[in-house]
Amino acid sequence: MLRSVELKTFVPARDFELSKDFYQAMGFKPSWSDEQMAYFSHGEHCAFLLQNFYVKEQAENFVMHLLVEEVDTWWAQIQAARLDERFGTRLIAPQDQPWSMREFMVFDPSGVLWRIAQNI
Repeated sequence: MLRSVELKTFVPARDFELSKDFYQAMGFKPSWSDEQMAYFSHGEHCAFLLQNFYVKEQAENFVMHLLVEEVDTWWAQIQAARLDERFGTRLIAPQDQPWSMREFMVFDPSGVLWRIAQNI
């Protein structure tokens, strides 16, 4: 039987150093980095690779979905970090969606959209 261990994505970064700072401010922990790649994680099951690579069309059509237990707590932490002010990014407040999720949106400095949600 085939078994999977983990699935990660490679997130593009227009300004690699700025993006690394952004993701740390967002609450992700860097555990490894070189000039081309950085490994970020949150908890045991959420991780991604930030890459020093950028194509505008790709970044602006890239979407990450993070399922969390308490979306309003995450929203409060994102607002406290002032990501929009510090990094010139856009935030969209939590809303209940017809697909039974409450979610908010964060755009990273490269235009990558994060949809952070909880099941309701």
